[in-house]
Amino acid sequence: MGADHFWAPPGGGIDYEASAEDSLIKEFREETGLNVSVGDFLFATELIKPPLHGIELFFEVHFKSGKLQVGHDPETKINILKEVAFKSYEEILAMPPTHRHGIFKIAASPFELRKLRGYTRLL
Repeated sequence: MGADHFWAPPGGGIDYEASAEDSLIKEFREETGLNVSVGDFLFATELIKPPLHGIELFFEVHFKSGKLQVGHDPETKINILKEVAFKSYEEILAMPPTHRHGIFKIAASPFELRKLRGYTRLL
């Protein structure tokens, strides 16, 4: 994995008048080819890293159908998605910290990740 790689859960912007849940279903389908249903809201994160100021909502998702494949990211002019994969927590933590989403800095195990609740600011 090169320096220009970053591993993160599927997600993206919320379209005007769309619910967060409908937007997440759409993002999963576009980015991974998977159809999911949305379960419980788990936690939110805020990241301020100029020029980005993002607030992310994390939900439990359930697989319904589809085949895992590299999709596209409609929010970007060029497709930045190079790979989609199911990775073990050990594989994710073995990546350099700059190559993985910030939630993996605050949860050292899948059990800690599942217990996250509330609002967290990522540094």
